[in-house]
Amino acid sequence: MALGATIYTIDVDLADADRGVYESLNLRVAQHPSETPDYLMTQVIAYCLEFAEGISFSKGLSDPDEPAICVRDLTGVLQVWVDIGLPEPERLHRASKAAPRVAVYTHKDPMRLLRLLEGERVHRRDALEIYAVDRDFLATWVARLTRRMKFDLSISDGQIYLVLDEAALTGIVTPQTGSGREA
Repeated sequence: MALGATIYTIDVDLADADRGVYESLNLRVAQHPSETPDYLMTQVIAYCLEFAEGISFSKGLSDPDEPAICVRDLTGVLQVWVDIGLPEPERLHRASKAAPRVAVYTHKDPMRLLRLLEGERVHRRDALEIYAVDRDFLATWVARLTRRMKFDLSISDGQIYLVLDEAALTGIVTPQTGSGREA
């Protein structure tokens, strides 16, 4: 018998001063047995950093041709494709043809993703946005992971502040250039 996904209920008070986004979010996020906690929490941080009207999580592995997170306009047209981790170049090629904006949030070494993309055909490759999540921040956050979480997440000047229970965590999500250097 196959293992089912683990569902996490996450309440977030989001205050993104950089974009002027202030929302209380109630997220139900599924973690497939093949997904790591780092992947799960990178997905949550990407959702918060990309939050906009029309944002949603995909159905996960049951719908492999869909992004991990997407933003659709009021007519249902895909506007933003967000992937997590180290997506294959072919996937990013399709994504860049399907959406005007494509972003990848990686919890792994961003150089691995950039090497994976070297010499590969990716539509509008120069417009591809790659963000590296601070791995120390992520590891500290994952260590506090429970099936039901409530936290405050603030973003100011690119810095992330997360208050979970009595702990205050600080980290950064760094944009990467094609050379692997921080943008």
